[in-house]
Amino acid sequence: MKKFSLIQEIILSDDTRSISKLNSHMQDDWLENSSNLVINNQGVIFITTGFYILSSKKGETDGPIGAKALSDSLKMLGNEVYIITDEFSYDVISSIFKKKDIITFPNLSHKKSSDFAKKLLSDYNPSLLISIERAGILEDGTYRNWKGLDFSEYNSKIDYLFNFHKKTVGIGDGGNEIGMGNLFDQIKNLDGLPDKPSVTKTSELIISSVSNWGAYGLLAALSIIKKQNLLPTINQTNDWLSKIVLAGAVDGMSGESKKWIDGRSFDEDSLCLKKLLSLV
Repeated sequence: MKKFSLIQEIILSDDTRSISKLNSHMQDDWLENSSNLVINNQGVIFITTGFYILSSKKGETDGPIGAKALSDSLKMLGNEVYIITDEFSYDVISSIFKKKDIITFPNLSHKKSSDFAKKLLSDYNPSLLISIERAGILEDGTYRNWKGLDFSEYNSKIDYLFNFHKKTVGIGDGGNEIGMGNLFDQIKNLDGLPDKPSVTKTSELIISSVSNWGAYGLLAALSIIKKQNLLPTINQTNDWLSKIVLAGAVDGMSGESKKWIDGRSFDEDSLCLKKLLSLV
């Protein structure tokens, strides 16, 4: 559908980190494929987010807002949604989600993380897993930021949930997130993207210039399919951003505590959502 292609263009616009270079390597109709996976797997849904900024010792502003938008809309569609994060992002996440909807994944060894993931999947039996702006594990078993610095000490191994589930969506903007394992070879060989990308794969992958935009793109596509507007308003995203910054979230680019997302002011960041709202 032409509108899906237009949504893909919108969420990959204003690319400052070369992520759009991956578009030619993506599967055909990647946004539509992700939308169909969501629609065809209603029930209990896990959404994971929370990316730790090592320089600030805080979680970043990109991810939680997109997760909130997804969660609210998926609940509107009749799903039961849980947010999976870790102790290092909990304060930020709990500022916009009810505590009863948050599951904290402990920072354990690889073996114990694997066991915890298996038990979580067994206890809740989710029909679908979605990751948005969540660090993915590297070949060496560590988690590293854009600069290649190891922050495994501050990142729980939530990847194991995705290793053990067959219906998953990854949303990312940098190459080092859960889901980017789908394009591992392409990412490490493209200028401007990490030499050591994540190896964690997902059933479907959504790429975007800002991960929150990837969530908005998915919701715009779902809105078209469902013939109802599932996107948040600009005021809602502004309110969520205010709350997470107050709870400690920082701009991922500067590491500063301010209402910016990936180096963009709120007004600049909102241009993507405004375009999608007009399209829907």
